[in-house]
Amino acid sequence: MAVDPAAPQPVDEEFQPYVSDDVKMKEFTPKAILVGVFFGLLFGASTVYLALKAGLTVSASIPVAVLSISVLKKLGGSTILENNIVQTIGSAGESIASGVVFTLPGFLFLAAEGQTRQSIGAPYFSYHVIFTLAVLGGEKGPRRDIVLINAAAALCAAGKSATIKDGLDLARLSLDSGAAMGRLEKLKLVSNSRG
Repeated sequence: MAVDPAAPQPVDEEFQPYVSDDVKMKEFTPKAILVGVFFGLLFGASTVYLALKAGLTVSASIPVAVLSISVLKKLGGSTILENNIVQTIGSAGESIASGVVFTLPGFLFLAAEGQTRQSIGAPYFSYHVIFTLAVLGGEKGPRRDIVLINAAAALCAAGKSATIKDGLDLARLSLDSGAAMGRLEKLKLVSNSRG
């Protein structure tokens, strides 16, 4: 009978943890807690800034783990367990900040004004209004590029331009000159007058 080399083979060795149970090693020390809180605040603040500016976050676990080794070494050395505590506290601070940044706007949309039962945040935080104003306001970025490409294709399909490139130039001119924003303002006046 042939043995399949791809099949898992039984392991004769017993698992040995890196830090065994009987070892007495520093772990939850004031130094580790303070460094972890510092990194939690630092990466939490940078997460809030990045989330509000770009709408995304990055994980702080690995950067905090690497930085904790360097910082704790400068503070007189550390154990692997102290580094683990720093990484855990620092990463938790970043995660909490991320959760707050992406949750609070949702609460603003859900909160209702007492008498009218209308959303408090709706007039200020409407995604479609913000998106449209950002694109028509000429803010450079991927949203504007997508709108320009779609507008160029529509202009080409409607026969308003001979090529996609010509349609792209027309769409760009409409946004940059403010003509598209002017049309939006007219549309707002018409839709607001009809209640």
